[in-house]
Formats: sequence, C-alpha cells, structure tokens
Amino acid sequence: MNSIVREASPKSPHVHFNAVGGILELKGRSIPENALDFYKPLIEWMGEWVKSSPAKTEFHVHLEYFNTSSSKCLLDLFRKLEPLGDNATVLWHYEADDEDMLEAGEDYEAILSVPFRMVKV
Repeated sequence: MNSIVREASPKSPHVHFNAVGGILELKGRSIPENALDFYKPLIEWMGEWVKSSPAKTEFHVHLEYFNTSSSKCLLDLFRKLEPLGDNATVLWHYEADDEDMLEAGEDYEAILSVPFRMVKV
C-alpha cells in the first residue's frame, strides 16, 4: 500500500498518510471548493488501510479551521477507523486559545467509537 503525501494549499491541508509507520496527519486549513473531491481519495485510502489490519494507527489532526463540507468528510474519515478499536487513536491538536476547535474535537469524540486524545498546543 502506498503512502499519500500532499502539500498544503491556502484552501486545503497538508496530508501525510504514512502506510509504513501508521502515522496519519492532516494539518492546516480545510476549505476546499469541493471537499468531497479533496477527501474522497483519502477516505478510500483509509478504507484500504483498515483492511490491511495495521497494528497501530495514530491520526494527528491539527486544523486551524475547517468548513461545514470538510466536517462531514472528516467524520467519514474517522468512521473508517472504528473497526480498529483501540488500535487507532485520533490525536486532535488545538491551539490553547481556540475553544471552538477543542469543542469540535469533543463533538467528534462524542459520536464516534474511535479513541480521541485532545492535544493542546
């Protein structure tokens, strides 16, 4: 399975899904004009990743901002991790003064069965 690496743009986050180490990362802003076009390959990759039965997966999400359509795509990504149970963890990074981003992470945590860890930066 190949890793995915995409550089950040003003409207889309940096992506590094490392198929070897099980460290997945989204970082930056997520306001693409068509969120589904951006996230669909990532969601498909995540589905294949889960089928490969990884021993451990850490999904680091450090977004400054994301729009409504991105939030649905993020939910789809997180749901793909649910079959891994405790072998997957979402590390939700948020700035110390960004209550909205902390709350967004807590909202995802409340509706998913994937373990979340809030990481203040």
